[in-house]
Amino acid sequence: MTIDVNHVKRIVVRMPNWLGDAVMATPVLQDLKTHFPNALITALASDPIANLISQNPAISEFLTFSRNSKVKRQEAKRMIAELSKREIDLGLLLTGSFSSAWQFYRAGLPIRLGFKNHFRSPLLTHALPLPENWETEHLVTSYKLLLGPLHIPVSNTKPNLHVSDQEKKRALEILKEYNISKDELLIGINPGAAYGSAKCWLPERFKKVTAELLKDPKKRIIYFGDASTKTLVDDICKDFAESVTNLAAKTNLRELIALIAKCNCFLTNDSGPMHVASAVNTPLVAIFGSTNEVKTGPYGGGQVIHKHVPCSPCYLRKCPIDFRCMTSITVNEVLDAIHKCV
Repeated sequence: MTIDVNHVKRIVVRMPNWLGDAVMATPVLQDLKTHFPNALITALASDPIANLISQNPAISEFLTFSRNSKVKRQEAKRMIAELSKREIDLGLLLTGSFSSAWQFYRAGLPIRLGFKNHFRSPLLTHALPLPENWETEHLVTSYKLLLGPLHIPVSNTKPNLHVSDQEKKRALEILKEYNISKDELLIGINPGAAYGSAKCWLPERFKKVTAELLKDPKKRIIYFGDASTKTLVDDICKDFAESVTNLAAKTNLRELIALIAKCNCFLTNDSGPMHVASAVNTPLVAIFGSTNEVKTGPYGGGQVIHKHVPCSPCYLRKCPIDFRCMTSITVNEVLDAIHKCV
């Protein structure tokens, strides 16, 4: 099952589609570059994911596509054409979809390496079974296991997001625009999650945590969110007037990463921004309910609050019963965790 790596000069890595998964896949890029220092590594990624990892030094070039459903078929054809005209030696799939394996197959990549789920074994030259402990080991480790046939052992490499000097400068400019000084203890809060409400702690409890934190004049609170969670964030922040900085839907992705890196502590549900905070080494408090922190929790650090009620993890978007996994997490527990950070 191993691969002759002596002639591997060009590698394409199909990156995951979800922001958090893509962050957890970054160690694979670093490990590939370490073991193939002279190889040209192409990251095949959707536009947002390419933006997320745009500063990664392991990547030689990006091949990007839109996930807009209206152009999905056209984009697939374009990716096959783009891959076909490159002299790629190895294609590595960090996605589990049939369609991504089909593109590598149609493009004629000589080595196509990935997990064999979703009936795609015939499309791969090297199809690995899903690990037996798929649900009890971290996704970062699962991704690294795909490197085994390349003679690359599972490493201790952690997820990492790189922020340029210009982006760091821009983050400071944004903080200055909101009269936030470098002497204040900056606490970032992300109350939303892309997957659904079952992953989100109760808004009124975020409000209570905020009210308690504001009793300390040295602490400054910034709420983060995108367009889909702006209404939620606006509702939480409306009672705090100028005491809280609401940046929901006011930053682009690169600004978000740089600002999270400036925080002294980051409170969040299980979400993409949680993995961003972990990857930029910001002290972290992560609230889990419907999902599994063993599989997708912050890798290599961070405080996780998860009550492990009998029905969790359920992986549902909405709770069909009494939401006990989240209602059992108290304001004081979260405050105590934050106080361990700052």
